[in-house]
Amino acid sequence: MAEHVLEAEGLSVIHRTPAGDVTALADASLTLSPGEFVVLIGPSGAGKTTLLHVLGGIQPPTTGTVRVGGVDLTTAGESEADRIRRDDVGFVFQSFGLIGALSAQENVELPLRIQGADAAERTERVGMLLDRVGLAGHASQRPAELSGGQQQRVGIARSLAGRPRILLADEPTGQLDSTTAAAMVELIASIAHEDGLAVLLTTHDPSIVERADRVLELHDGVLR
Repeated sequence: MAEHVLEAEGLSVIHRTPAGDVTALADASLTLSPGEFVVLIGPSGAGKTTLLHVLGGIQPPTTGTVRVGGVDLTTAGESEADRIRRDDVGFVFQSFGLIGALSAQENVELPLRIQGADAAERTERVGMLLDRVGLAGHASQRPAELSGGQQQRVGIARSLAGRPRILLADEPTGQLDSTTAAAMVELIASIAHEDGLAVLLTTHDPSIVERADRVLELHDGVLR
């Protein structure tokens, strides 16, 4: 496997409450390599979403470090951290996370607009991605006009628009039926292997692990 694109060491997240400290994540360490499809399993409330948020720079850890491409995200300045979140990390959400007033094309185009890509590049990239996820004929439709599986495909296309090196998928099949979920996992795995993308997908569905290159388990904030 190629050099790690993400390295996390000793990650802990502790919430201070009037009733005492609550540990959401305890001394977690992991690596992700290009082209690797890693599945993180664990029950609801185990800390899977917290871990993804820390790895993606959405939430700072209480202790520990996250390095993306050799850059320490936990100590990087605001502009550098923003660049990493914008350019290096893509997110896929269980709730799809689409903007209802925008078409599928416009939703996928958003990261490219944020990156400052010109109109011709945006049009070409969005068209290619929608075709890749099987939605070339649905570019003008809004989320409410699409099925759950189609909305998640739009979410995947959007997460790839900015050419990230890492894809973090948080329970992306949680709202889908089993057949659609299997197709979605196959799509994400193929993207990892064909594009050399490092993918970490969380789930509480044990059937998904069969497609993984590597499986991690998280229970009560402890990674193993």
